[in-house]
Amino acid sequence: MRSFKLASCRLLSSWSILLVKTNFAEILMSAIDPYKLKISQLRILVAVANYRNFSEAALHLEISQSAVSHAIATLEAELGVTLFHRGRNGANLTHVGEELVLPARQILDLLQKMATAANRAKGLKGGNVRLVSFRSAATHILPPLIAQFRRQFPLISVSVSEADEDMTTENLLRSGKADIGLIHLPCSEKLTTWEIYQDEYVVLLPKSLNLSQAKLTWEQLAKYPLILSSVDSCSTTVRKYLQRSSESMNIAYEMREDSTMVSMAIQGLGAAIMPLLAANPVPDELKIYSLPTPLKRIIKAAIVEDALHTPAVFAFIDTLKNYNAIAPISS
Repeated sequence: MRSFKLASCRLLSSWSILLVKTNFAEILMSAIDPYKLKISQLRILVAVANYRNFSEAALHLEISQSAVSHAIATLEAELGVTLFHRGRNGANLTHVGEELVLPARQILDLLQKMATAANRAKGLKGGNVRLVSFRSAATHILPPLIAQFRRQFPLISVSVSEADEDMTTENLLRSGKADIGLIHLPCSEKLTTWEIYQDEYVVLLPKSLNLSQAKLTWEQLAKYPLILSSVDSCSTTVRKYLQRSSESMNIAYEMREDSTMVSMAIQGLGAAIMPLLAANPVPDELKIYSLPTPLKRIIKAAIVEDALHTPAVFAFIDTLKNYNAIAPISS
């Protein structure tokens, strides 16, 4: 009798082990392999969830309705769950469908980011960026920017055109003859701009005058013949500024070239009022003085709003927007 009970216990134990092994095998067999899921299935899942209708999702994806139905049915079979309630009111996500469509959207978003990055990388293997700028910015701001850009993107060519007036720059941008411009006056609303540099107007006088202070008063400035730029934008800005003073100012010379203004100041012919970028590099014979009250020109980068720029142009725009990270221009 004891041996019978012992044999029965052993048999029950064997059956239990076999049952556990069988259940474990079934669990393994029913486990979902995520790598068998197809991207096309996820696109269709998200489309049906968006439109709540198989036929509208098919129109959006430009495939047949039967292809959409088959893809959803296959996906449900592979996942072992029902994703949509089908009925007269269309296709509505089940509770588990709502849980699964969120990661599906995230996966598709990541794939789109991968494709965008790859396309941008392909575009940055060549191309051209056309810049237009007034002279002093082209001389002092653009060269270090272009050098930095070419180190990062050596296969992209960069061309620079000089334009004396901002209106010329704006016309070149709007006509599509330039991609990015540097300006220092207000422009039309059709251009998108952002500040990249503040350029201070200064006074240049011979060091031989031995003036001790760094900033001139209105009375001191009025003692000297003034040398201004004849370029409309600079001339207008400085003339309006001088109207703030109650002193009578003697505008003796108006010269087009910055170098000519500097040479005249060296010869003691007057006080040259000009932006510091335009004066750089300041000769040793001259000393820089501040105006009685600050006057600055705000240099901005400009592009045509909503223009279809190439990846190369967008890359240079990124370089311009990080301009503050570059070492400041020496005065």
